[in-house]
Amino acid sequence: MNLKKLMYISIFVAVMGVLGLLPPIPLAFSPVPMTLQTLGVMLSGSILGYHLGSKYAGMSLVVFLLLVAIGLPLLAGGRGGLGVFVVPSSGYLIGYLFGSYFIGLIVERFKGPSFFKFFMANFIGGVLGVYLFGIPVQAFMMEISLFEALVLSVVYLPGDILKVIIASLVALKMSKVPLVSKEKTRSL
Repeated sequence: MNLKKLMYISIFVAVMGVLGLLPPIPLAFSPVPMTLQTLGVMLSGSILGYHLGSKYAGMSLVVFLLLVAIGLPLLAGGRGGLGVFVVPSSGYLIGYLFGSYFIGLIVERFKGPSFFKFFMANFIGGVLGVYLFGIPVQAFMMEISLFEALVLSVVYLPGDILKVIIASLVALKMSKVPLVSKEKTRSL
């Protein structure tokens, strides 16, 4: 892996951390708050996935989650440490990793970028992929049925659709910018 690729991974770890500075919006009926960090998942998946590949998109979230696990307060509300992986929202954190990777898998196969393609990739990976892990863990931790957890999660959809649109527009613009040039870069 070369230094440039490591820098791009680091940039998206930082984006996730910056989005975590914005306070979460707590909901009275659910212990899972609304945050902007899923936007970072979508951006890393669509931009890194398009330019570098899905493994780099996933790697950025692995690094982010490791930093959270060792205690850095990078999650919305200044949360961090191993404790965040044993609460009802912990499935969504694991979903971040897989969501970014899924988005990257989809976009690295693009024949040509378009808003619709980025939209579908961000929706499939960034919403459905994250929910695929988040909802079952939320149901288990809250001791409710999967259906009840799914119903609770419907409230997140309007905000998530807005994040999908924003991430798709940014990714479309970034698809026109060459991040990795063909010049020889120093490998580590």
